[in-house]
Amino acid sequence: MMDTNEIESYIKAGEIAKEVKKLVKAMVEPGTKLIDIAEAVDAMIEKLGGEPAFPVNLSLNEIAAHYTPTKNDETVAEGILKIDIGVAVDGFIADTAFSVDLTSDGEHKDMIELNEKILENITEIINPGMEVREIGDVAQDTLEKWDKENGTRFAIIKSLSGHALAQNMIHAGLTISNYRNENHKKLNDMAFAIEPFVTTGVGDIYEGNPGGIYVLQSDGAVRDRDAREVLKFIKEKYKTRPFCLRWLEKENFGKLKFVLGMLVRQGIIHEYPLLIEKSKAPVSQAENTFLSYDGKIINTTKE
Repeated sequence: MMDTNEIESYIKAGEIAKEVKKLVKAMVEPGTKLIDIAEAVDAMIEKLGGEPAFPVNLSLNEIAAHYTPTKNDETVAEGILKIDIGVAVDGFIADTAFSVDLTSDGEHKDMIELNEKILENITEIINPGMEVREIGDVAQDTLEKWDKENGTRFAIIKSLSGHALAQNMIHAGLTISNYRNENHKKLNDMAFAIEPFVTTGVGDIYEGNPGGIYVLQSDGAVRDRDAREVLKFIKEKYKTRPFCLRWLEKENFGKLKFVLGMLVRQGIIHEYPLLIEKSKAPVSQAENTFLSYDGKIINTTKE
């Protein structure tokens, strides 16, 4: 059973996430620098009394996830942009995402509309005690009905899924697939994210170059003094939550790239790779967080 602080923290995190989404939607247009979006997200979360649960993912076109800009990044918004925002309050997380079509001809409008329809239809059937497999059924039914009615061939990315949330944990062990499956686990007394990804491609991904997002992976020891200082800060500040270079740069650590590289090589921290659609086709994403407790469901991040 969840205690009062846990419930209130999840709900507050969701309220902050909703405000951040409004801010981003108002500022994003073709040519907006991704670093400007990221810094605005970080500042807004802090202003409203939360912490980033992970570095905002700002993934363009065929990149499905795990890109966050560095301090001097010149990358700009174009094509289709996925904006994945995480907010933590006392470690309890709201995870939400949406996609923006930045093309002049609305090239990605239908894909985003379908993606949001999948999330909407899942939201309508979520109830206390339901089984995970029911979510997959609705996601796949919605896609198939859309394709039949519109003569299209969209695909759900099967290897990307929703997930359970826990204190300081983005992925807390439970996978919530967006296709037909036999997972009979019941969604009781927990927080979880529903997160369908849609593409015009083959519906699979591969791992690309590192995307600049790190997470503590093991409790190993290091000899280098600078590395010890950075590692101590990571453990105290982020715990098991992901972090990025630009956050650490604000703390004025020395030799950061060298230190992070060393910690990755030693297996103490992990750097997430970019997740890229296998056929290099564009990808959209939609996501909201739900809280199941006391026999009821709250969608904490829906505006």
